[in-house]
Amino acid sequence: MTSTTLDTVAAVEAEARARLAEAADEAALEAWRLGVLGRSGSLTGVLRGLGALPEDERRAVGAAANIAKQALEAALDARREELRRAALGSMEALDVTLPGRPVRRGGLHPVTQVRREILDIFARLGFATVEGPEVELDEYNFGRLRIPEHHPARDMWDTFWFEREQATDPAMLLRTHTSPMQIRFIEQHEPPIRIAVPGRCYRYEATDATHEWMMQQIELLAVDEGLSMANLKGTLQEFARQMFGPERRVLMRNSYFPFVEPGVELSVDCFACPGNNPACPVCRGSGWIEIMGAGMVHPEIIEAAGFDPTRYTGFAAGMGVERVTMLKYGITDIRAFYSNDPRFLAQF
Repeated sequence: MTSTTLDTVAAVEAEARARLAEAADEAALEAWRLGVLGRSGSLTGVLRGLGALPEDERRAVGAAANIAKQALEAALDARREELRRAALGSMEALDVTLPGRPVRRGGLHPVTQVRREILDIFARLGFATVEGPEVELDEYNFGRLRIPEHHPARDMWDTFWFEREQATDPAMLLRTHTSPMQIRFIEQHEPPIRIAVPGRCYRYEATDATHEWMMQQIELLAVDEGLSMANLKGTLQEFARQMFGPERRVLMRNSYFPFVEPGVELSVDCFACPGNNPACPVCRGSGWIEIMGAGMVHPEIIEAAGFDPTRYTGFAAGMGVERVTMLKYGITDIRAFYSNDPRFLAQF
């Protein structure tokens, strides 16, 4: 018996393995199967030619061809599995009977939640939400709010200033409060005006449990005929009731802000204790919680906007969103809001 026919079987197997290694998808694998193991395939042709061989040679070549066929079928299955794993990014086979992995849901930051709640309350009271620039002109942040250069009231705000490229450039800063929008809006709109202005403010000061260099505020402004302190108190009292509970009362104490006259600080009665508990983490036994500054818009500001201050009056208020959030949830350290600790944020 010569080895010619056995060599043919080996050559067919070697060529088939080389072509199989080049197959890159299921279509190529099927084409390979038909070309090698199909009815007209190269290895099938060898098996069909066994009848023409002498008996002793037929037995040897038949055995070699069957061994080659089994080996190539196994190689086909292995190549198909290899391509499947590659398509899955080398991952293990997906067991569709396993329960799915839960998708972690995000949530709104607590300050964002409270800011939206505050704006929703004022929207129900008839105030439209408007926004203003965070990089502000000194003229709007201080000058037109009756705080000219060298005025001692500027010491109330530690300010981030931008360097001027030229001495004639207007002074610019990161706004220290949202009150500049009082001026920007009133000089472009006719009364009646009722707006709520949310936004970030910046102050150059050390951080501690109650102070941050960046905070969020909401400014309130109303200008119309006949507005008085009674309107201011009624508006803020209704806000306090909707924000902190239906039984809330408000207390106004005299205070000074250059852009209002008279000016007040507004407090709400404690919603965490009867008002006489020294251990109360919210009011510390005083019974009252300060939440904002407010007052009647100074007549000079109304006149500077082109309106008759004997006809039109207005009121304004400004509150820190973080402070309201701290009071609402009993949080004692403002730094927790921006520490990005998921254990803290997940509570909201």
